[in-house]
Amino acid sequence: MEKVATVSIYEAKTRLSHLVDQALRGEQVVITRHGRPVARLVPAQQARKPRRLGALKGKIRVAADFDAPLPNDVLALFEGETR
Repeated sequence: MEKVATVSIYEAKTRLSHLVDQALRGEQVVITRHGRPVARLVPAQQARKPRRLGALKGKIRVAADFDAPLPNDVLALFEGETR
């Protein structure tokens, strides 16, 4: 079971640095107002590098018949038929 820390807004303001460290360790931190959950502190998503089009050009070869119909015996296996 995942550990969940529940703190009031006042406590969150005074212990923010500690709560951020907890979230970075994977612990859930729920912030409450008058005993009701109002926010969840989670680690920020790391920005992904943009994909570069054509990065694999010349590294992958697609067979000329890659979309040809499957042989009957292989097709039968995909369709759940037994021999």
